[in-house]
Amino acid sequence: RRLKQWLKEHALQCELVLLPGYAPELNPDELLNQDLKSNVFSSGRQRKRDELVTQTRSYLLATQKRPDNFSDYYQEAHVNYAAE
Repeated sequence: RRLKQWLKEHALQCELVLLPGYAPELNPDELLNQDLKSNVFSSGRQRKRDELVTQTRSYLLATQKRPDNFSDYYQEAHVNYAAE
């Protein structure tokens, strides 16, 4: 009820997009997840947890320093709704 009231009050500033209960292909986070997996595991699977954590953090920090690369995730046709 409170959400409906808030949406009514802010109708000009936002748009409600209803998504299916489970739709990972519509979630921009999944594009980052896919990118992360393909880059962290590109040199093979890590044998130790510490190696996995180090490589994951390293890749995420590098991605954080390239905001243009991150914003590209939202240009994909199936997640473009999130960029508007």
